[in-house]
Amino acid sequence: MRADAVRNVEKIVRAARHVYAEQGPDAGLDEIARRAGVGIATLFRRFPDKAALLRAVLEQQFTHEVLPAIERALADEDPRRGLGAVIEAALTSAADEHHVLTAARTAGIFTTETSARFFDALDPLVTRGQQAGVIRTDLVPDDLKRIMGMLVSVLWTMDPSEGGWRRYVTLVLDGLTPAAATPLPNPAPPLLRRRQS
Repeated sequence: MRADAVRNVEKIVRAARHVYAEQGPDAGLDEIARRAGVGIATLFRRFPDKAALLRAVLEQQFTHEVLPAIERALADEDPRRGLGAVIEAALTSAADEHHVLTAARTAGIFTTETSARFFDALDPLVTRGQQAGVIRTDLVPDDLKRIMGMLVSVLWTMDPSEGGWRRYVTLVLDGLTPAAATPLPNPAPPLLRRRQS
């Protein structure tokens, strides 16, 4: 991709984040193109539909805001603290960009594949925590997926910018410690993949 094309992609994605933050999940592509300083044809050349643009926005969000937290957590000598920091970073990012998440959810682009990178990064943190005795040993990978789903759903019940969701992160982290553990029932079957129409 030529340098000017890369710049256009960056401008469009950055503009999309701002426009969604200001106008909500129904923000129009015309306004995103205008704010990026490109024509609508240029936007569609780079992103053939709204779903493609939302995927790029989510990818940028993950790369800039969550991935650095994952890298720091992997270097943290306290795996529970590292796991907590990653969960907080993911929820902070989700709270900051909740209109993008709403648009992405409406567009049906959340799949097992789109979240795999995040959850694959959490697995070694959980394993380290279990080996160190600071994360309960009966936790299975699908548990964390469902827990993150519950935490993200809290954002829809409050003003995400107020930070009330942090209370539930603390409750969840306490529940993951062996000291607070009571025996769990058998885990549910693996998460079902939602079929794309």
